[in-house]
Amino acid sequence: MSDYFPNVELWKYVAGDSILGFTGLSDMIEMLFVDPAHFRKGIGAALLDFAIKEKGMTRVDVNEDNRQALRFYLTHGFRVTSRSATDAEGHPYPILQMEIK
Repeated sequence: MSDYFPNVELWKYVAGDSILGFTGLSDMIEMLFVDPAHFRKGIGAALLDFAIKEKGMTRVDVNEDNRQALRFYLTHGFRVTSRSATDAEGHPYPILQMEIK
């Protein structure tokens, strides 16, 4: 994962001394992670809202097998625009390209 950090603009969601989540942005949302202990507390939604409204992000790729992430983005207005049978490294992980208008 650390190989990706130099290639994205990283934004953190911090509470006190703890990082509860983060997002990595380039020309799209490259990553969005929330500490599982803090799921369903609005942290992911806050990071996504920031990425869309403040940084102009409209696209994200989601592993098709990650049903929780897929539901999250669909709930927040994204739609599937295309599908790839493999990930960016050519591994057999189907990827859904999603976009919000």
